[in-house]
Formats: sequence, structure tokens, C-alpha cells
Amino acid sequence: MSAQELEQLIGLLRGGPVSFSAPPEEMRPVFEGMLVSLPGDESTVTEQREIGGVPGIWMEAPGERVLLYLHGGGYTIGSALAYREYATSLARAAGAALFAADYRLAPEHPHPAALDDAIAVYRGLLELGYPANRIVVAGDSAGGGLALALLVALRDAGLPLPARAVLFSPWLDLALSGASMTAKAEADPSLDREGLAAAAAHYLGGLPAGTPAASPLFAELSGLPPLLVEVGEAEILLSDATRLAERAALAGVDVTLHVWPGMPHVWGLFAGLLGEGRAVIEEAGAFMAGGEE
Repeated sequence: MSAQELEQLIGLLRGGPVSFSAPPEEMRPVFEGMLVSLPGDESTVTEQREIGGVPGIWMEAPGERVLLYLHGGGYTIGSALAYREYATSLARAAGAALFAADYRLAPEHPHPAALDDAIAVYRGLLELGYPANRIVVAGDSAGGGLALALLVALRDAGLPLPARAVLFSPWLDLALSGASMTAKAEADPSLDREGLAAAAAHYLGGLPAGTPAASPLFAELSGLPPLLVEVGEAEILLSDATRLAERAALAGVDVTLHVWPGMPHVWGLFAGLLGEGRAVIEEAGAFMAGGEE
């Protein structure tokens, strides 16, 4: 780890302009501008596309493997475009084509709109001829929670499951009941309980916070495909990841948990600034590339 790189990133995040406590319509352009300004690969070619009636960004790649990526943003902000560099980097690392979905956001579209969109995209990929064992799913933060909820919904619907899934700093418990909500409050430079509570209220639309389809930490997890859970040690969402790993293992799921010392929330977004950001992308890509059966 470069201590200087991490110190600079932490300072950048602590001074960041994004707050989930603010109205989502105000934060959306701010968040978009922050992420699209990060350094990236300008040679990457993507196009706007719809799959299953859901818009998003497509990146072509040889072969049959495809990555369905679900972006973060507390279910209220964020877009495929904002996460374009991160998602395309992951897809290249996995040797996969990419569809990053622009699922509908709350509060305009509360639960289950985002989950319905994720299911529609997955069905669309199957209809396009991608075998389930060549589809991999990944998501960060709220998108990580949505990815897990998608797997559970697909299993319950009797659909063939994707080969593997990677969850980056996943937000899995909208009740905010994890011990790290308090224990890591001072260490986390990106998130706070108040902001997450506001985002959860927008997304839940009056549903109980423990509803398993919205808080998939509380879902029945047996029968899911292999999972890789990547989380930073300096996150208030750390307990979401560790509790998932425990519950998934007890349910017989092949789950790998990697807690990265000192890392903040979804540090892979900052791969252009931080060596560990590049390393987590490489690790996740290798995991996803191993998912063929």
C-alpha cells in the first residue's frame, strides 16, 4: 500500500460534495460529475443500448462471457455512465462483454423497481443467447445489494443462475443494524448513518427495512452461485459484508470474503489514484473469469 496515495484519497473523500442526506435530484449531477472526472482509459469504446427494456451501456468483447454490472449510489443517485470506467475495467479484467444497467432510481421509483429492472436485464441476456454459465454479475454498494437480491430472485423464479457474482462494499442491510455502523463511523470518509437512513427511506417507500428483497442479508441464501465479497476495513458497511459471508457459508454457498486493510468504500473506483484499486479489479476479474462450467 502507498500510504501517500491512501492519505490523498481519504482527504479527497472527506472533502467530497456528495451527501445522501441531501435531496437526490441535487446530488445526481454532483455525483455524476465527480465520477466522470476521474482518470480512465480514453480508448474504451461503449454504446448506449437497451436489454430487456432497460437502458444502459454496452461494451463488446470476443467470446460468450458477459458481465451484468449494477452501479452504486444508495438506490437514489448514480448511473451507468458515471460508473463506465469502473465497469469496463472489470469487464476487461474478466475477459467479458459488459452491460451496465441504468435501473430506475428512488424516490421516483421505489422498491421493487430496481430489482424488477435487474431481473429484466438478466432475462434479456438469456434471450440474446448468453448461456447462464457465461453470465457473471457484479455490483458495488447499493448495486452490490441489488446484485445479491437479483440472485435470490432468480433462484426463487427457477431461472438458471449466473456463474459467479462479485459484491464490492455491498449495502445489504437497510435497517443499518451492523456493529460497524458505530464502530467504523469515524474511520469511514465516505458514508454516514444519517445519509444511508435517508437513502433507505427513499428506496423502501414505506416497506419494513428488513424486507429480504430490499435487504438481502436477511434472505434465505442456499443455492446461490459462488460469491466474492470485497470490502474495506474502514467502512461502516463492513458488518454487512462479514455477516453475509457468515450466513452464506452456513447456507452452503461457496463464498470468499476479502477485507482490505485501511480501504474506504468502493476504493476500486479510484484505481487511477490508488494501487489497491487496481489490485481489487484484477482480483475480481480473475474470479469472474474462472466462472465457466
